[in-house]
Amino acid sequence: MAQNETTKLILYVAGETPKSLAAIANLERICKELDNRYEVQVIDLKKEPRLAREHSIVAIPTLVRQLPAPIRKIIGDLSDAEKVLVSLNVKGAQ
Repeated sequence: MAQNETTKLILYVAGETPKSLAAIANLERICKELDNRYEVQVIDLKKEPRLAREHSIVAIPTLVRQLPAPIRKIIGDLSDAEKVLVSLNVKGAQ
């Protein structure tokens, strides 16, 4: 990944369920530990249900690494930071 390149992450949730809130908090914690640049967007599928089909989201919460390509996805509350980093192939964690 180029030094200036921003990693774009999209977290799909459904309302303010315990799992959704946990995923948001865990993602914030993970991103704070990384020294790369991240752009995070949270999409509530209860407010925008059409995006689930358009973006092929079959379970929630789902985290998608949109950029850099290729797209990578991880499903769950993101409580295992190491698994998240490996699954999304992001670098910068100690």
